[in-house]
Amino acid sequence: MPDFNAIANEIRAAESTIRRKYICQLSERTGRNTVIYYSAWLQKSGDFPLGIDDTDMNGFMSVFKGLDRSKGLDLVLHTPGGVLSATEAIIDYFRDLFGSDIRVIVPQLAMSAGTLIALSAREIVMGCHSSLGPIDPQFGGVSAHGVIEEFNTAKKEINENPGCAELWKTIISKYRPTFIGDCQKAIKWGDELARKLLSTGMFAEVEEQKGREIIRKIIDGLADHDASKAHDRHFSAKKCAKFGLNVTYLEDDKELQDAVLSVHHAAICLVGKPDIIKLIENQNGKNHIVRLQYDSRTKP
Repeated sequence: MPDFNAIANEIRAAESTIRRKYICQLSERTGRNTVIYYSAWLQKSGDFPLGIDDTDMNGFMSVFKGLDRSKGLDLVLHTPGGVLSATEAIIDYFRDLFGSDIRVIVPQLAMSAGTLIALSAREIVMGCHSSLGPIDPQFGGVSAHGVIEEFNTAKKEINENPGCAELWKTIISKYRPTFIGDCQKAIKWGDELARKLLSTGMFAEVEEQKGREIIRKIIDGLADHDASKAHDRHFSAKKCAKFGLNVTYLEDDKELQDAVLSVHHAAICLVGKPDIIKLIENQNGKNHIVRLQYDSRTKP
């Protein structure tokens, strides 16, 4: 009779087989390479590496090895976002391998830096339940746009009423040195990156003047903090299409919708486990799974 660990391993193997079956079915349905990137941020909270960061490069390098690059890439993406520098490097890596033949599929949420990855694709596939998010940069959960708006408000109010300077001094003194400048640079970096990704990808073949107008509208929609109001604002597929993005609706292809959502549900089952943080996996069953390392800050 098998012991507890043997049965647990058997169950784990069965779950992996089911997930891989659905990823393979999606790849067979599209005739393209399929790689999924999933974070457990909806299931977990705390000081865990749930966002996009430089460690993800190792995972992508592993699952891309051996793929037929002529088949392009479908990236199934579910993430809260992450570090801008890491995101830019990962996008450059995708493009070095697959050129412009990249499609991003968003079954539920691709927020912040995840939205930037979506902008790097030639096409974004979304359902009526899918959302992208604002691309306004954050510093430790603080909006760079919000900091600049607050600082400009302070200057205006002090100029109009010098008596309120002491009140604003208490607030502004909490900023670390160079923080205002760092916020300004982060905003510029994010906007410039988004423009470059769109102009060299999704709208590379659009007439230059028309492309600039479309991209400006997209950036205004995704990066305007005053318009979005909050960093966790959800932009639906219809809203993204209204901004000007090349959005394909899952509901227009029932078979594709079933295949994508089967992959999504299987991946969510894995990242819902207590010890799983991230999953990167391809249609051939090669994967990179990041697990929790319990220490004094965590509870098993």
